[in-house]
Amino acid sequence: MNRIYVIQGKKIKQTFIVAIAALFTAGILYVENVVQYPVFSAISGPKAIYKGESKGNKVALTFDVSWGDEKALPILDSLKKNRVSNATFFVSASWAERHPAIVKRMVKDGHQIGSMGYAYKNYTSLKPEEIKRDLMLAQKTFDQLNIKKIQYLRPPTGNFNKQVIDIADRYGLSVVHYSVDTNDWTNPGVQKIARNATSQTGGGDIILLHASDSAKQTKDAIPMIIRDLKSKGLENVTVNELVSNTESKSKEVK
Repeated sequence: MNRIYVIQGKKIKQTFIVAIAALFTAGILYVENVVQYPVFSAISGPKAIYKGESKGNKVALTFDVSWGDEKALPILDSLKKNRVSNATFFVSASWAERHPAIVKRMVKDGHQIGSMGYAYKNYTSLKPEEIKRDLMLAQKTFDQLNIKKIQYLRPPTGNFNKQVIDIADRYGLSVVHYSVDTNDWTNPGVQKIARNATSQTGGGDIILLHASDSAKQTKDAIPMIIRDLKSKGLENVTVNELVSNTESKSKEVK
């Protein structure tokens, strides 16, 4: 009887350990998928922003543009028509070099310019010296276009690591990711883009859109996005206004 008792005891102990492990794993998955943090990186040192203060009613519409000649201007026209003068455009400097008039139009319309580096290369596959050279060339290009106050970097291809964050910080740039991906570049349909942009969006969110030529439906989705954000009581601001502690001076989304 004693031997049977020991065997059963071992089975109970094994079952208990498996149950604890399952609960621990579930807890990790919950944290990864439900709990959101406004930054990536280590506890100390520079961090990559992907979300602003969630208790506010402000969001940031951001547009990546790195290639193409056709879609950026219609998107600017749509934003202007819908009374949005405070989006943030992350621009590849090589594209800006070829389209200086469009970049000047972005600034004239009130939008913020962020950097995507110069040559649109995956920074995580580059050596530190190559990243530094790309950032310096980008800054030189923006200086020549009289765009002086570049504060934020969205790394080309969206990939970054601690090395990229640290190097950007040395050049006075904060890395900005996003918390809402519209997948507009896949052209899933105007209504789908609008739903992706707004259905789960709340205060502090940074919304990713594109103004390159791959985004064929984004222009037509903008009116719906603005309407839906307004219906949720959300106000669009620049990335700088979203992440700063100063009072926003932006107009209400209309």
